[in-house]
Amino acid sequence: MLTEYLRPWKLFSFAIGLGLLIAGSFYYQAPDWDIPISIIMAGLTYLTASWSVGVIRDRRWKLLPLALFYYWVSVDGAYWLYWSITKPDALVMREANFFASTCLYWLCGMIWLHSGSLREMITLRKTTAR
Repeated sequence: MLTEYLRPWKLFSFAIGLGLLIAGSFYYQAPDWDIPISIIMAGLTYLTASWSVGVIRDRRWKLLPLALFYYWVSVDGAYWLYWSITKPDALVMREANFFASTCLYWLCGMIWLHSGSLREMITLRKTTAR
């Protein structure tokens, strides 16, 4: 399992996504978007999203409550806790953040779900497309 988190293509895609989030925090200057929350939410998503998607894909319904808890912590729980402590006024953006972060969470989970190299994933896509 640890090897999946250390795959170069997954780390590279995580780094690109985190870089875009950090750049976005400077460009948009939204009241609820800064570097620490970008790192926290991206990190939690990296650690939990593929597992949560796998639970649903494999129909492991007994684990669904835990998968949904991980989803909530990554998308809203950490966001709420961070802004409650640092700047409660920023929580006015909570609903908008929830919807955007939900889309990113499940999308990243689907991308990172693949257990294998990037070459294997691309080859798999080519053979199933035919």
